[in-house]
Amino acid sequence: MKADAGRRYRLYPGREQAETLIRWGHTCRALWNVALEQRRFAYQQRGVRLRAYDQGAYLTQARADLPWLADLPAQSAQQVLGHLDRAYDNWWNPEHPAQAPELKKRSARLSVPFPGQAVSLQRLNRKWGHVRLPKIGWVRFRWSRAPGEVRNATVTVDGSGTWQISFGVHAGAEPAPPNKLPGCGVDFGVACSAYVSDEDCPRLMPPTLTAGEKARKLGLERRKARQIAYAKKRNGGKYSRRLRRTITELAELSGRQARRRQDFTHKLTTGLAKNHGWIGIEDLKVTNMTASAKGTAEKPGTNVRQKAGLNRGILDNAPYERVRQLTYKAPRFGSELRLVPPAFTSQDCPACGARDKDSRPGCGRAFACTACGHADHADRNAAVNIENRARRAGGLNSTRRHPAVPSPRPAGRRMREPLDVAS
Repeated sequence: MKADAGRRYRLYPGREQAETLIRWGHTCRALWNVALEQRRFAYQQRGVRLRAYDQGAYLTQARADLPWLADLPAQSAQQVLGHLDRAYDNWWNPEHPAQAPELKKRSARLSVPFPGQAVSLQRLNRKWGHVRLPKIGWVRFRWSRAPGEVRNATVTVDGSGTWQISFGVHAGAEPAPPNKLPGCGVDFGVACSAYVSDEDCPRLMPPTLTAGEKARKLGLERRKARQIAYAKKRNGGKYSRRLRRTITELAELSGRQARRRQDFTHKLTTGLAKNHGWIGIEDLKVTNMTASAKGTAEKPGTNVRQKAGLNRGILDNAPYERVRQLTYKAPRFGSELRLVPPAFTSQDCPACGARDKDSRPGCGRAFACTACGHADHADRNAAVNIENRARRAGGLNSTRRHPAVPSPRPAGRRMREPLDVAS
């Protein structure tokens, strides 16, 4: 039985356990990079596509020759190769948005995967449990809900030193029957986080950082810039302990901000899926929306700071994450997700159907139709237009982010230029 759901918990390893997991995380990163380079070389030079099964023999030999690789549990090393297989499968799938697998940087988030049969769980009390990991032993974690039947586990740590463990579980949950509730349209924005068409007030995301935390973050960013400049000028680019401590404190604030944003997003999407028969939203291309203007400190561009501020506002509301969550939550509550074209939702009048950009002057919150005089909140007006389009669509695009006929991938995406062995 495969994992069909995920459960994530806060992990609290001891000092020696944390040091071991960090060492293993770097080993997994190095193994991923070496295996990826081997696959690239084999395909570019000989047209051979290696898989995890083919690289298993090389892994066994490398573990016998390299003590740092042998220190990593063999199951975790095999899991890394399996993840690389999945990355290639997603890249080759024309209906999947994944790009080509890339090398992992040293600054990337560290993770150590384990198969389900290599770990075991025990509940200690109402709030705590512990998990047994190979070569490490029992590690405590916060028991916030029952995991279920564990099929795999992944231990991760971010830049602030916050540890988490994610279990892939087999929940066996089937899509719920239609709840037969009325549908709605939702307009996601920046000033108004979300405006639901059947509500009179927008849903606003609380500030993810307090005023004091914002001031502290700004001070830490300035300190980091000064310390990096000093390191490049006086220390040959080598980071000092103070600079690393500054980076860790910044990561702690960013992690706190991300957790608060995620909490609001989960509550929003769960409420929408539970209380509506279908949810209509715009099929937004977030990558295109947040494409930044070009500019550097030496050669500043035009309106770079203004566009950067807008991009922060868009990404702070996590539009792609909301779509992702609604995609899997809607079937659980007997609801349906319908994606509609986003063009002109803020300029159309739902009362008379007229379209005029002057009905929405500037970027204000007011909408006044120049044809019939219909007036409403601009974001609620867009939400009503989204609802009307989703009702007409009748679920043709439900829970699908890609069109029924996938667009062809760019030529040469699966193969790079062959290497010149002579050079």
